Amino acid sequence: MAVQIGAKPDSGFDDPIGMLKDCHRRIEHFLDILCLVTERAHARSLTGEERSAVKASLQYFHVGGERHTADEEESLFPRLRGESAAGSLEDVNRLESDHHRAAGLHESVDWLYTTWMSVGTLEPDEQRRLLSQTRQLKQLYAEHIQVEERIVFPHALQMLDSRIIAAMGQEFRDRRG
Repeated sequence: MAVQIGAKPDSGFDDPIGMLKDCHRRIEHFLDILCLVTERAHARSLTGEERSAVKASLQYFHVGGERHTADEEESLFPRLRGESAAGSLEDVNRLESDHHRAAGLHESVDWLYTTWMSVGTLEPDEQRRLLSQTRQLKQLYAEHIQVEERIVFPHALQMLDSRIIAAMGQEFRDRRG
C-alpha cells in the first residue's frame, strides 16, 4: 500500500494487537479493490490497471491474509481460550468459523478472477457469482472486524499480561521471518 503523509505508522511486533488492526485496514483496502473492479468491469476485459490491482489484492490475501489468520488462530485465540469467560469463547468460535467461510469465498473469488484475467471475460453466471462473492466477503469481514476491534481485542488487552503480549509479538515476527 502507498504511504500516506500524516498517517499513523503501522504498529510493530511490540504491539501485536495493533498489527492485527493495521492488517484490518489493508484487508478493507484490498477487498474494496476486488469489489470495485467486479462492479465496474462487468462484462468486459480488465484494463492493465485493473489487472495489476486485482493481482496485488489476490496476492495480499494469499500472503498477508493467511498470515493474519494464523496470527489470530495460533497466537491470539488459544490464549483467549485460556483466559476467557463463556461469552468471549463464543466470539472466538464465531471468528474462527468466519475464517473458514472466508477461505472458501477467497478460493472461489481467486479462481474467478484468475479465469477472467486468463480468458479475458467471464460468462454471465460467473460474473454474477464473482459479484455476489466479493460482496459476501466484504460483509463478512465488516462484521468480523467489528467483533474483533470492539469486543475481542479490548478484552485481550485487559486479560493478557505484557509477557504474553510480547510472546505473541515474537510469534508474529517468526511467521514473517
